[in-house]
Amino acid sequence: MTADDPAGLRLTVVGCAGSYPGPTSPASCYLLEADGDDGAGGTRRWRILLDLGNGALGALHNHADPLAIDAVFVSHLHADHCLDLCGYYVLRKYHPTGAQPRIPVWAPSGAAARLARAYDLPLDPGMTEEFDFTEYAADRAAVQVGPFTVQPFEVYHPVTAYALRVTAAGRTLTYSGDTAPCDGLDEAAAGADLLLAEAAFRSQDDNPPGVHLTGADAGDLATRAGVGQLVLTHVPAWFDPLVAHGEAVEKYDGPTWLATTGAVFEV
Repeated sequence: MTADDPAGLRLTVVGCAGSYPGPTSPASCYLLEADGDDGAGGTRRWRILLDLGNGALGALHNHADPLAIDAVFVSHLHADHCLDLCGYYVLRKYHPTGAQPRIPVWAPSGAAARLARAYDLPLDPGMTEEFDFTEYAADRAAVQVGPFTVQPFEVYHPVTAYALRVTAAGRTLTYSGDTAPCDGLDEAAAGADLLLAEAAFRSQDDNPPGVHLTGADAGDLATRAGVGQLVLTHVPAWFDPLVAHGEAVEKYDGPTWLATTGAVFEV
């Protein structure tokens, strides 16, 4: 599950609690690292974040210098996936080494205004002097950041939401974000080496439609998509994550893990 290959694509779970920070984890945040061209004839370590939910910025300090992050990709604008961008704004604006360069933030439409309101800032400039906000393209156009190619797939959730398919070092990771089963999720996951899938619901419950996956849904998806390994995440604190794991392994016979804060996976 873990290794020390600095050249590969590495996933570190910064936060994995579902819907709100839990007693053992912040909300959603995932650090991806890979080596790539430094623009001067050498190589360097590149780092991107998938989501930055409430409570995650503090935990990020345990795994990387927050000022060394190259870009942030937000799956959707619910608080448990984006709210710590408010704290990140403060860190980058008021850090004692001086105001930091603008960092790219890819997100659904309306992110700049939503986050400005969350911190009670005027919409102009809001956080746009710290973050370079860019909306995902409707045609699933891929984004390149150093060695990372990130492709957004719109998925099924009560707000506009995206699964993110990330390729680097010849390996592919798909992050479901928050979603119910849908064609976009299947397309995003197809053939991925690692599927990082939410499992916020239990099959035994009367779940509202169009919101989240169960562990069984994640396992079915992993089997359909032919992924190399499955990591279950976003289990709310009110559920036992072993239930999600048990459901998933009944549907998928590949390596299946539960995300925990600080866990590292070589993709």
